Amino acid sequence: METLECIKTRRSVRKFTDKEVSKEVIEDLVLSASFAPSWKNTQTARYIAIVDPEKKAELAQKCCAQHNQDIINGAPVVIATTIVDKRSGFERDGSYSTVREDNWQAFDNGIATQTLCLAACDKGLGTVIMGLYDIEKAQEVLEVPEGQLLMSLVALGYPEGTPDMPKRKDLETLLSYR
Repeated sequence: METLECIKTRRSVRKFTDKEVSKEVIEDLVLSASFAPSWKNTQTARYIAIVDPEKKAELAQKCCAQHNQDIINGAPVVIATTIVDKRSGFERDGSYSTVREDNWQAFDNGIATQTLCLAACDKGLGTVIMGLYDIEKAQEVLEVPEGQLLMSLVALGYPEGTPDMPKRKDLETLLSYR
């Protein structure tokens, strides 16, 4: 698939078929995401693939609102994205590198997560990046390693149908020149 076609056709998919996503495909997606740029090439994004139905059900039940519970339980895979805390946007002495302080690590994780989603789209897979969950409880359920922070949950699988493209804002709203 061409890059612009992938960008323009990627949708947030919330319903998936029962088709299994192989370990090899998951690993390929993570390796593809590893090419995302990051602050000073810190490469702080980390991934936890949740494929066990019982673990997905526990995550959904204990940590998420009903809407996301349904998505998680219906997805063959959930990818939890984490970051190595206090590396992206920080100097070696622990001070902030910019006035954005620790927000830079979320920015880097967003780039890596979208890269993973675009790689998935290229392989015919659907994804949706989810929020609205109890992060502290989810970190416990997923046993996120010490020194890492949970950033997002991404449902992953083969889409059941193709969601319509949401209306896009016009160029005049999006772009200005100075």
